Amino acid sequence: MKMTIGEISEKTNLPESTLRYYEKMKLIKVIRDKNGRRDYADSDVEWIKFIRRLKETGMLLKDIQQYSELRYMGDSTMPERISILRLHRRYVLEQQRKWNGYLQNLDEKIQYYEQSIKLQNT
Repeated sequence: MKMTIGEISEKTNLPESTLRYYEKMKLIKVIRDKNGRRDYADSDVEWIKFIRRLKETGMLLKDIQQYSELRYMGDSTMPERISILRLHRRYVLEQQRKWNGYLQNLDEKIQYYEQSIKLQNT
């Protein structure tokens, strides 16, 4: 099923301007119909959602561009794509450990305040 930019915007929950930006940055390649309008395929929805997840997990735009370029080159680039994803996975785990430390610190501070309030009220 083919979709317009408005339809894919709804399915991916991304504004049309972001989709145009992704196209400009060569993260997505969109076929155009005979009138020059963007004509998205169903497979573009999951790809766009994956790009968003990469961005939300901190992957740099240049790395997403490289991954995208390899993706569009076909299955023969899978080893290179795996390497990019493995490297990014290590980064995500590192960030997760850092955020777990921040969360523990917050929990300790909350616990300290709760104990202090209890002592004041006794």
